Amino acid sequence: MNRVKTRTITALVLVAAMLAGLLFYVFTYLQNGAEWASFQANRNVYTNGLVLTGSVVDRNGTVLTSARDGSRWYHADDEIRKATLHVVGDRSGNIGTSVLNRYSSQLIGYDPINGVYSLSDRGGTVQLSIDAEVSRVALEALNGASGTIAVYNYKTGEILCMVSSPTFDPDHEPDLSSDTAGYEGVYLNRAVSSTFTPGSIFKLVTAAAAIENIEGLFDMRFDCPGSIEVDGKTINCHSTHGSLSLGNALAVSCNCAFAEIAMMLGSDTLAQYAKVYGLTESFSMDSIAAAAGNYDLHEDDSWELAWSGIGQSTDLVNPLAFLRLMGAYANEGVAVTPRFVLSVTGASGIRTTITPQTSERLVNAKTANAMRELMAYNVTANYGTANYPGLDLCAKSGTAEVGGDAQPHAWFAGFLRNEDAPLAFVVLIENGGSGSKVAGAAANRVLQAAVAAVRGS
Repeated sequence: MNRVKTRTITALVLVAAMLAGLLFYVFTYLQNGAEWASFQANRNVYTNGLVLTGSVVDRNGTVLTSARDGSRWYHADDEIRKATLHVVGDRSGNIGTSVLNRYSSQLIGYDPINGVYSLSDRGGTVQLSIDAEVSRVALEALNGASGTIAVYNYKTGEILCMVSSPTFDPDHEPDLSSDTAGYEGVYLNRAVSSTFTPGSIFKLVTAAAAIENIEGLFDMRFDCPGSIEVDGKTINCHSTHGSLSLGNALAVSCNCAFAEIAMMLGSDTLAQYAKVYGLTESFSMDSIAAAAGNYDLHEDDSWELAWSGIGQSTDLVNPLAFLRLMGAYANEGVAVTPRFVLSVTGASGIRTTITPQTSERLVNAKTANAMRELMAYNVTANYGTANYPGLDLCAKSGTAEVGGDAQPHAWFAGFLRNEDAPLAFVVLIENGGSGSKVAGAAANRVLQAAVAAVRGS
């Protein structure tokens, strides 16, 4: 009797262990199955590391890339192929932040029942918020220069355009093993993965910090004699502006005034605002981490502190992070997180949202409203509304010195107050020269196309 009882207990223990093992396997399978299926050694869906199922389409349904007959095909227009390369991805898988790399399991169309098998053999479809035509216009606006242009809806977070240059045609990939001329950093999406000296666009951070920390700021006058001495070194301004209010100092981008403001604020305060505004810490966009910028602490009353408030010294910003800050200024201080993947339609035809809309408050609402008015005044007082027809534009230019004999980086960043086109933007043209003239002209060209796209959708 005892022997039967012992055998029964043993059998029950074995059954329980088997059930526990089965449950653990099922749980692990459901949790990790997509990752297992999308492992690059899976020859059913990969060839030489390239996923050969699934399609990527833009916001209008235009197919940017698709898999057919064991090969990957791209859009018929070579300019659109080049303009969307860093978002979509290349045939060799070298662009690590691209959809072909980051969303391989969705392109494969994996589901727990069928695995990677589908009757259509087409895999999944990833739909982007990117507009292919606006991207083409942005690449043309860069005119062969290295840099990036990004535009997003600051109410929804949807990125309409995220173009990086240099680029190449994925149907005619260059051999970079022998010749890299003109292709430096070509596999980097500059909007996401790079940081740059901001120059005068950083004055938008210095001004916001001043609004919240310097009492009576709007009644103050700042003197610009053309240059000032700080800690035994000279800070030059591009003109002799005389006596200026904060608004006029920002509009004419006076280095003398903002050097004085930086020294009034101190390095700790500027570092705090750069951090709180999301410029020195990474943030995640569609599971992709944007590069963190930099603001170093400097001694009080030092030349480096004065220079840092102007956006020079060791200051660095990521274009996408600055785009998000522009969205916060436009949106009463609330930053909607940029995203470029709208949805995925699996092999079964079921459509799901990948990244929900998220937001956080970056800027005090009153400060954001004040910055909006100051940036609108920049346009009317300096850049000229006629240069941006039909656009209710708030903006700031930047001409960032990069040392040596190199031309400065040209920046133009801001947003539109047009209710039917709530768009924020950032334009960076490396070694482009004047921010307002070069990057500003590129911004107008892209914004006109983006507004037409938004109004037509």
